[in-house]
Amino acid sequence: MKLSKMKKWSGGVLIASLFMLLVLRYGIMTGPIVGSPISNTFLNSTNPLEWLNSGYQPAVKNPESNTHVLTDVLVTSLFTPKNFSEEEQKSLKTWTYLSQLIGNVGVLPNAVEAIKEAKVAWDSLMTSVQEEKLNSTNESSQLKMKEKQCPPFLDKMNATEFGDSGYKLRIPCGLVQGSSVTIIGIPSGILGNFRIDLTGSPLPGEPDPPVVLHFNVRLHGDKITDDPVIVQNTWTLAHEWGEEERCPSPVSDNNKTGNSLKSLIYLFLTYTSFFLAEFNVMDGLHMCNEMVGKNDTQRFMGNKNYNSSRRSSMAQERFKPRQFFPFKQGHLSVATLRVGAEGLQMTVDGKHITSFAYHESLEPWLVSEVRISGDLKLVSVLASGLPISEDLDHIVDLESLRAPSLPRKSLDLFIGVFSTANNFKRRMAVRRSWMQYDAVRSGAVAVRFFVGLRKNQIVNEELWNEARTYGDTQLMPFVDYYSLITWKTLAICIFGTEVVSAKFVMKTDDDAFVRVDEVLSSLNRINVTQGLLYGLINSDSRPHRDTDSKWYITPEEWPEETYPPWAHGPGYVVSSDIAKTVYNSHTKGQLKMFKLEDVAMGIWIAEMKKKGLNIKYEHDDRIHNEGCKDGYVVAHYQGPRELLCLWEKLQEHQRAVCCGER
Repeated sequence: MKLSKMKKWSGGVLIASLFMLLVLRYGIMTGPIVGSPISNTFLNSTNPLEWLNSGYQPAVKNPESNTHVLTDVLVTSLFTPKNFSEEEQKSLKTWTYLSQLIGNVGVLPNAVEAIKEAKVAWDSLMTSVQEEKLNSTNESSQLKMKEKQCPPFLDKMNATEFGDSGYKLRIPCGLVQGSSVTIIGIPSGILGNFRIDLTGSPLPGEPDPPVVLHFNVRLHGDKITDDPVIVQNTWTLAHEWGEEERCPSPVSDNNKTGNSLKSLIYLFLTYTSFFLAEFNVMDGLHMCNEMVGKNDTQRFMGNKNYNSSRRSSMAQERFKPRQFFPFKQGHLSVATLRVGAEGLQMTVDGKHITSFAYHESLEPWLVSEVRISGDLKLVSVLASGLPISEDLDHIVDLESLRAPSLPRKSLDLFIGVFSTANNFKRRMAVRRSWMQYDAVRSGAVAVRFFVGLRKNQIVNEELWNEARTYGDTQLMPFVDYYSLITWKTLAICIFGTEVVSAKFVMKTDDDAFVRVDEVLSSLNRINVTQGLLYGLINSDSRPHRDTDSKWYITPEEWPEETYPPWAHGPGYVVSSDIAKTVYNSHTKGQLKMFKLEDVAMGIWIAEMKKKGLNIKYEHDDRIHNEGCKDGYVVAHYQGPRELLCLWEKLQEHQRAVCCGER
């Protein structure tokens, strides 16, 4: 993986160099471009090259500063003590400890937004909680609460009529990995162009919602190409339209050459496609199926009657090769958007067509609506695999799933689990699987989920009820963004040292299976109680400088060429002195915040080492960062079914056997 990243970085440098040479060549030939400020028409365009055809240049904007100061009113709203019951207080053990994050909101991306959005979400949730308490005896209110349950699927059959703005399907509790949205319809009208947008919820005062994915089908091309093309993009109020991803990628031909900047753009994009084709993979699938836009040469060359057909122009036209494109005007298409681990995949008529990587702050759980518009005769829409919370009235083994009370004595191990609000199924699978270890049920080991708020009121209400019911969830005073997961690492250290006194503190994910007994055995075998980092240690990794990477790091964020040793996030353990030092450094304002939480822990430990702490790095290759292998201590990327299956295998074989194996 490291080698491929280095190749991609080198290829990117080469591509950028070629592009600069092309632009320089154009400048020498034609002189400087004289333009005027871009109009609002083009600000609303999904085509970042549209100004080429208009004579306008886009105005250059100064990057926004992320050093906003949050007011005392906002802080007070989030951290003012409220009259909570004992059960409600259990899910807020680290809440007030995190109030000091307010002073560091300018350090991590989306931090300011996450706090502001949390204030709105928290106020709405508290209002709902109070209303529920006041109306707890009201039968109609109880029925209303039942109606707010997150449904497992949604469907709209015979959806043949669009409104003025197209068709909208509300997704009440967002999307999670494994969710899918299927659109059945026929491209129609004069052009047959249509678009599918996955949109989020706008903040109060925002005119338009963010677009998590803009999937735009242009059957007759656009200002860049005359051929059919799929354009994918994102949109937010703060950053407007992102960078287009086109399938197929633009190519230059004899009809698209000349001494113009537009032709140079074609040539640049062609070079880009050539050099980066091998890297354009998401969840193991190509960003654009290589067959899209290609001629169906097999049908053309394989026809035995081709030579004789030359006598007839009609026959020549009949056997003329055609470009493959998944959508055709007047033909029924079944298009399915699937939510993967790394991005969204579009399948049309059973064939993978495109993949689109999640962009920062635009994760699938933010989706609240599917919007379909344009020249499409819609037949039906189906959303399935949606997040669904448990019906608490029908859980027969509820007591065995509740978290045991925290012991007054020291814990052997505290395990903090990263989760997101609408991952209900994953948390339930963890409760029914490895949280059933005797060490957990007896209280020697405590496990808690660390979950940020959502902008989605229904999800927050379901999360609140879940937290009260099971007593194993810690709510975070910010809205979940991937760039802020380091805050959860801090919260885990706080819980493991300030809320309880644990000898060791472990971090894992809600899609990981943890063999708690084997973790304890390994810690006993290592027999190191101070300065310990135990896990899958990476001692020779470099920051990703590719801007398209989910793990992209700027030189300002980390100027050095390599990271200090760190342990992969699905499962690592630190001794209590390290966790305590993390918290103390935070209270003194000396903790360097870094958006990759597992690397951040490595950075913090390296600083402790410089100050004289004797560090023991204990590597265990039985902690699997990707997937499962027999004999595992931690198995990552396990869905709810796999988690339950692994637990059953352990009970059956008394050893760590992966699902799908013997």
